[in-house]
Amino acid sequence: MTGSEVAARTCAHCGTIAAADAVFCEACGADLPVLATVAAAGDPRPTAATSGSSAVTTPLRAVAAAHTAAAETAPLCPDPACGGAVDADGYCTVCGTLAPRPRDHMVEAPAVWVASESDRGRRHHRNEDAAALAADAAPGSWAALVVCDGVSTSESSHVASLAAARAARDVLARERGAGLAQGSALQALSAGRLVAAGAAAARAVAAVTLAEHVDSPPSCTFVAALVEGHRVTVGNVGDSRAYWVPDAGEGQVLTGDDSVAADQVRAGVPRTQAEAGPQAHAITRWLGVDAEDQVPTVTHLQVAEPGWLVLCSDGLWNYCSEASDLADLVRGAVASAGGDPAAACTSLVDWANEQGGKDNITVALARLGATTDEGEPA
Repeated sequence: MTGSEVAARTCAHCGTIAAADAVFCEACGADLPVLATVAAAGDPRPTAATSGSSAVTTPLRAVAAAHTAAAETAPLCPDPACGGAVDADGYCTVCGTLAPRPRDHMVEAPAVWVASESDRGRRHHRNEDAAALAADAAPGSWAALVVCDGVSTSESSHVASLAAARAARDVLARERGAGLAQGSALQALSAGRLVAAGAAAARAVAAVTLAEHVDSPPSCTFVAALVEGHRVTVGNVGDSRAYWVPDAGEGQVLTGDDSVAADQVRAGVPRTQAEAGPQAHAITRWLGVDAEDQVPTVTHLQVAEPGWLVLCSDGLWNYCSEASDLADLVRGAVASAGGDPAAACTSLVDWANEQGGKDNITVALARLGATTDEGEPA
């Protein structure tokens, strides 16, 4: 590494080497120190990059230069009327406003027919939701969608959710097309892939659980969908949901919540009453080292008509729980977005924030079942 290069840093949670200007780990989502050290030109002492040590050794003049450069380029308060500098914790040193961070608002669109958006909302100090997507270019052909919601009462839940989502997506992408099967055997194969993705997500959460996470280890919910043409396989743990919204007709919830509220609904309590009760957000299953059952509950859908596959955290569905209501909401968002999934995600996130944004909000959309004028799959 030359004297003009900034030393890369190692994530304390997962060991991934992060870029010098990164503010969070791309692998697991953990926050990284704002300032990086630099190696001075001609300095004979080894750095972490050359010695294998986890600490970067630099002369004092290089450290001073790094601090000076950081001060000169320090981000400014998002309030233009203030203009104060933002400190290492992300708050304006003058008015105390929290400055936006990359993890506060994340967007993915791996193909024109698949997209996701994750937002901090208006009440939480950080975004503990995460989404991870993969898709082929051909609309409606193959895609993997994963949404995880960090449990707010656990430590480093934002790290857990991103690590879990990306680990699950990678498994679904890696195992696609593995093996030949038809009928019920194909359905079992797809279910096995969802279970494997859930297991990978659970291992990822365990991997970012540190020794100091004794009282409340990192944990998150999990919902994933595997799209294989007209076949959709969904798996979930917790209360993040998947919906099917056809262009016309009734919407459908594809998942069942693992929560106290859902147990009450199944026992006969009206949904509106259960979901507004004191234990409405208490989940009975999750991903984490303190969880007893982390195997996803798997369901299947055969797409027979054009529509939208929706995965979301409770930051969205809390305001629109019933399948029929959410279907109307999604159709309106899609219409206003001109059919663009990314723009529709933005519309849904904006709507949830307008309702109060009391939780993090994440939504993923995939357009399925569309046909050309000749009646062939798009």
